[in-house]
Amino acid sequence: MKLIIGLGNPGKAYEDTRHNIGFKVVDYLASQWNAPLTQSKFKGMYSISHRPEGKVMLLKPLTYMNLSGETVSALMDYYGIELKDIIVIYDDLDLPAGQLRLRQKGSAGGHNGIKSLIQHLGTQEFNRLRIGISRPPAGMKVPDYVLQRFSKEEIPEVADAIKKSAAACETWLFKPYLEVMNQFNGT
Repeated sequence: MKLIIGLGNPGKAYEDTRHNIGFKVVDYLASQWNAPLTQSKFKGMYSISHRPEGKVMLLKPLTYMNLSGETVSALMDYYGIELKDIIVIYDDLDLPAGQLRLRQKGSAGGHNGIKSLIQHLGTQEFNRLRIGISRPPAGMKVPDYVLQRFSKEEIPEVADAIKKSAAACETWLFKPYLEVMNQFNGT
């Protein structure tokens, strides 16, 4: 089984914030696949789809960003999912809004959700799909910025990034991740 993980924070207050773009991609896939996240286990909401490429789990950890690794590692252990079969989708301050960057490993780069995953998985080597949210304007603190909603000007490029991210995830179901990286990086 493959596991597509979108990082974010639960609750209406965080629903459309920059930090929740990973959730938005998983929600988009769930809608496209008619696979609502109705199952709950280990503080996460998920669904399992039987796709032509095999079984795929869509997951939104509900532990808040800083503890995402708890849910992911528990579900991976429970279902016997290997590291090579996961992809984590999350926001990135260092990329322009809407730009994608796919990697197979790396540090947390200051992202607390990824820090938690690295801690609980015991490795930095797992597939990632980062979506740019740009840097905050001068004088604004990063926590305030990531918990803010996208501007009207950014919404079209963010919507496009969500669709491209979903397409990258779907491509990964039948192609090696390196090929997916070559196809979608920088789009």
